[in-house]
Amino acid sequence: MRKRLVGLLLSIPGLALAQASSPFVITGKIGQLNAPAKVYLVRGATLLDSATLHNGVFELKGTTDIPKSAEVVLQRNGKLKNAPSHSTDRTRVFLEPGPVGITSRDSLVNATITGGVASQDYQRLQTSYKPFLLKVKAMGAEFGKASEQQRQSPEFQEKMQAQGTALFQEAEKIQLAYIKANPTSWVSLDALLQFNPPQYAQVAPLYAALSPYLKNSTPGRQYGEMLEALKAVSVGAQAPPFTLQTPEGKPVSLADYRGKYVLVDFWASWCGPCRAENPAVIKLYNQYKGQHFDILGVSLDEEKNRAKWVKAIADDHLPWTQVSDLRGMQNEVAQLYQVRAIPQNFLLDPSGKIVATNLKGEDLKAALARYIK
Repeated sequence: MRKRLVGLLLSIPGLALAQASSPFVITGKIGQLNAPAKVYLVRGATLLDSATLHNGVFELKGTTDIPKSAEVVLQRNGKLKNAPSHSTDRTRVFLEPGPVGITSRDSLVNATITGGVASQDYQRLQTSYKPFLLKVKAMGAEFGKASEQQRQSPEFQEKMQAQGTALFQEAEKIQLAYIKANPTSWVSLDALLQFNPPQYAQVAPLYAALSPYLKNSTPGRQYGEMLEALKAVSVGAQAPPFTLQTPEGKPVSLADYRGKYVLVDFWASWCGPCRAENPAVIKLYNQYKGQHFDILGVSLDEEKNRAKWVKAIADDHLPWTQVSDLRGMQNEVAQLYQVRAIPQNFLLDPSGKIVATNLKGEDLKAALARYIK
């Protein structure tokens, strides 16, 4: 009877049950390592715990209200870097009640993880990535073997860009398939949170299919709220109006582009993938520019990097109009359009309606060929 009551309560939309924190313990052994070697448990930029290794053995502890992903980072010199996510020797675990074990003969990269329902779910997801990772390794090897002259050639760069786009799409398909097949797993909710930028038509059905328990958790409810905001800038919606200034201080409004297709392109001088896309976008711009098509670049640079923004425009030979409020990721228009990562773009039709989003490479080429006659 109690189980039925709890299930009924969890099925009521909008009802979030408070959850008490429970202890978790991560024990591990990495070869025979000793001090100064240390392991650190981090979640984002937050340090949760650390331990010095004694004959390879360590223990990490804490409490958590719900299963959450975190990373265990090994630093053989005992010093944690400012950006632990850049450390190469690390592994992901889920913080959940009960014990989780990590064992390896030499490193966390090659570790075996035992225990924990969510942690085991995550290992199954990682296993499905193995064929994909082999392709990533092969692409890296091809790039490594290329001479500097080859790397600078437009043909080689386009080839690498096409391969990178294809691999990104393959990884996305693996993630989507896992979420669809595992609607009750915390790993599915975590994987859904990783889609950046999320496409409303893609992620909304997946979120709707998650169990009521997951949707009524704190991250689940927050994601639901984000989806509502995302819906307002999804395909079929009218693009929100905005006005920003060019580097010279001239105000430019989205309304100025009514009557033609316009690609609103979010980027920044510091964004490598954005700038890698620019040569291909310039080719398409030169092919379609004119009465029926234009591009409006929105930079997420900061005021302190104004000179770098202007230099990037010149260095990349970007011919279309550029605007920004120079507030970085807090850019007013980026907030309005729910842009959390770049590159990201929105293709608008002559009436200002969003007809496509997040177009790269061949997808952008196909979309322009479809819409612009």
